[in-house]
Amino acid sequence: MPRFTPTQYELMNVADGRVFKDKGWTLADPESPAPSLVRAVYGEKLFTPREDLEGIYRYASWLPIRRILKNAQGPVTYQSKGLARELGLKNLFITFTGYAPEIGAEVATCSFKATEAYSVCARLPKKTDKILVVQSAGNTARAFAQVCSDNNIPIVICIPRDNIDALWFHKRLRSCVKIISSPRGSDYFDAIQLGDKLCRSERFLAEGGAKNVARRDGMGTTLLSAVEAIGELPDAYFQAVGSGTGTIAVWENNLRLIEDGRFGKKKTRLYAAQNAPFTLMYDSWKAHQRALVPMTAEEGRLKAAEIDAKVLSNRKPPYSLAGGLFDALEDSKGDMYKVTNEEINFWKRKFNALEHIDIYSAAACAVASLSMAVKDGSVKKNEIVMLNCTGGGEESAKAGGYFMAVPDLVLSPDLPEDQIIDQVCRLFD
Repeated sequence: MPRFTPTQYELMNVADGRVFKDKGWTLADPESPAPSLVRAVYGEKLFTPREDLEGIYRYASWLPIRRILKNAQGPVTYQSKGLARELGLKNLFITFTGYAPEIGAEVATCSFKATEAYSVCARLPKKTDKILVVQSAGNTARAFAQVCSDNNIPIVICIPRDNIDALWFHKRLRSCVKIISSPRGSDYFDAIQLGDKLCRSERFLAEGGAKNVARRDGMGTTLLSAVEAIGELPDAYFQAVGSGTGTIAVWENNLRLIEDGRFGKKKTRLYAAQNAPFTLMYDSWKAHQRALVPMTAEEGRLKAAEIDAKVLSNRKPPYSLAGGLFDALEDSKGDMYKVTNEEINFWKRKFNALEHIDIYSAAACAVASLSMAVKDGSVKKNEIVMLNCTGGGEESAKAGGYFMAVPDLVLSPDLPEDQIIDQVCRLFD
């Protein structure tokens, strides 16, 4: 493995611009009076891909990592022909993070959540007594489980029991990976609560979700892949969102690329999509309010059960806080779309026919939103468009056989935290 020297960086409070040192796993500014994301400020101001590293580590100069992990893969960007012709777009570029060897995409877990996992886990010190905790609706769980198993990193995956079919792997996971699920009938928010209680023990380390700069900057490599392929910043960007973290990450790297100056000065218009009827952020954005519209736990569970793209059902997204999705859409003059299950299924079939890659429902949600933007005139025919297809290729990936993971424990998030901590700790003792 090539010799690696971590890039130098500091953290900035997005709300007030205060710059401070990262203590190693800083997730928020301890001096901030208001909720705000923190952003990595890199010493390297020029976008400089590393030719000696592979996967997302090509972009290590803009990743807050301490080391390089094994088996790293990353996004691939190519210029579309089939879908571009169907939509009448002259400059449509698809950034695909999944399994499609014919275009050079070999992410074994078939999801762009691998970009998060390779970055977040590489931010961890090589030797630590902490056990990482990740909460997920499915794809993030699969990505982190695979990366941690490959690199022998202890981790607890918290996932709703009804989403456990997302945990398929080409080989059995190492014992360093433990899977804890909330009961049947629960949703992503329940898995989040389970992990939050677990992290009240000093033995466990919260991954941090959108607050973790490594997660966002890992996801932001999708834009770096696109700009490397295109040679300039795109005019418009499309992605389906559950938390909006990937879109926030693209906005942040857009700002870094503007500071570089060699790829243009434009702010890419960000277009995010949600799967109806789970349209929490869409409804809030269309009301043009920073505060999320009210959604009860029961309402959230019912709506999450109705959508095909289960991974887009986050009831506590980083939308309102400084540096969140509201700010990203506002600053970029972007917009949001809502997409039905029927439209998702239509574009899954259509994309496969046109681009010869099977994609997940979330990716098809993004494709559907792009078709809407073309029809309503938000995107012009000659504009440079980046479509972030966040996962696919599962049919090909599974062709060689696979294993299904099962939960090590099924625990209710309503249990007292000491009981949850005790039962999970026993798995590692």
